[in-house]
Amino acid sequence: MNLSVVCVGKCKEAFFRDAVAEYAKRLSKYCDFRIIEVADEKTKEHASEREDELVRQKEAERIEKALRPDDYVVALAIEGKKYDSVNFSRHMEAWMGAGKSRIVFVIGGSLGLHERILSRADEKISFSDMTFPHQLMRVILTEQIYRAFRIMNREPYHK
Repeated sequence: MNLSVVCVGKCKEAFFRDAVAEYAKRLSKYCDFRIIEVADEKTKEHASEREDELVRQKEAERIEKALRPDDYVVALAIEGKKYDSVNFSRHMEAWMGAGKSRIVFVIGGSLGLHERILSRADEKISFSDMTFPHQLMRVILTEQIYRAFRIMNREPYHK
């Protein structure tokens, strides 16, 4: 199974990069896991809605270049479906059982995802009603994917 996380922007803080790298190393036991970074757009502090839309549109174009037509795309969006860790694991297991061989999670930039990406997504999931920095979301998502594999394989993991 191939699992990728497409992220807008670079992960600047070393402690976030180190955490993601640790979970990626652990995930190598279960799947081919990759982080794909696409460039973010500079955003103005008091931009108009139109300017924000243009930023999301440019980032969407970059995300689309990282996607293949046969990818099963899961967008992280605040309006997405919420899962607890056990149900997220079961849901991932169902994707694998249904023959989804390449699953791609998409994390947007500071302004979120463009509607084109949300429409392209096969699913939308949410980790909370709260907003998290996209760099921190990489860590949370990667840890939850790792936890999901541990649960699927009935392996112990701290609660």
